[in-house]
Amino acid sequence: MTEDGLPDDETAAERKMRFLFALRSRGVTDTRVLTAMERVDRGSFVRGLFAERAYEDMPLPIACGQTISQPSVVGLMTQALNVQTRDKVLEIGTGSGYQAAILSHLARRVYTIDRHRRLVREAQETFRDLGLVNIVAMAADGSFGLPDQAPFDRIIVTAAAEDPPGPLLAQLKIGGIMVVPVGQSDTVQHLIKVTRLETGYDYEELRPVRFVPLVEGISTE
Repeated sequence: MTEDGLPDDETAAERKMRFLFALRSRGVTDTRVLTAMERVDRGSFVRGLFAERAYEDMPLPIACGQTISQPSVVGLMTQALNVQTRDKVLEIGTGSGYQAAILSHLARRVYTIDRHRRLVREAQETFRDLGLVNIVAMAADGSFGLPDQAPFDRIIVTAAAEDPPGPLLAQLKIGGIMVVPVGQSDTVQHLIKVTRLETGYDYEELRPVRFVPLVEGISTE
């Protein structure tokens, strides 16, 4: 029983319903994305003081001065990515691992990179605990992507760049999609969907966002 006198499973079910309702009300309507987000418990990726707020639709601090993104933004980015079951996906910015875990339920394989070794280690532990075997996480400079595994069907960037990074665009398959926050400051950013065409790239502006900056190099942490 909880302090409210309700069974634990009942409050968990209610919490899940509120969580999904918040996603739908903010524009996450793709059934596959909602199902994946229902299967991935955000509470597994939030530690310490903020664990009790894991099911609120808000960004939260994690280690290394980074954040776990707002669930509705995760959902909208995933929805825009339009991941298919045979896709190979590259994520730049592992963070807590929450986004990669959701992608793992939609794609064939997910490669995720972060410049913070600590975040990669903790995410790897969480992936193992959750039995997510189709995620490869590594510490590397995400601004250069992962050329050894290119090309990718989908690329998602969870840190803001001044422009869509050239090395990442080059690692996108023809017909592939990249979703990336773009902006020159942390106050003016827009989420951009890039589709690679035979003749170049198509850019679609989706919505204002706010992300930590994409930083070159590998951290000592």
